[in-house]
Amino acid sequence: MEFDFDDCYWHDSILESIFLDRKDLGNNDIIEIIVDWYDIPRSKIIFKGVCLFKATMNSGIHVKEAIDIGYIGPADDPDLLSFYKKWKGAFDSVKLNCYIIKTSSTGSEIKILAEGVEI
Repeated sequence: MEFDFDDCYWHDSILESIFLDRKDLGNNDIIEIIVDWYDIPRSKIIFKGVCLFKATMNSGIHVKEAIDIGYIGPADDPDLLSFYKKWKGAFDSVKLNCYIIKTSSTGSEIKILAEGVEI
């Protein structure tokens, strides 16, 4: 089911796990994230057509990974522009969104460039 990434109440929700699925290598790389939402039951978020996964995560701290904010980055996001430039036109026909999740408990940041996301 499609859903509005920007419309979710991310603040104080808990990031429980991240799973990278590359069974359909290069055709449909998938990232699955389990979130225990602040205001609704936990769910799995599935990013489809993933072209870039970038995570700067701080581990070894014994706290739940509370999310500060989640949003779709702007069209001029440096990682999005760099990706298109690096591949020199190979992905010009693919509309990618830049999904960003920042955590408050460990100061981590996850960035996913993907064609779409569903729940």
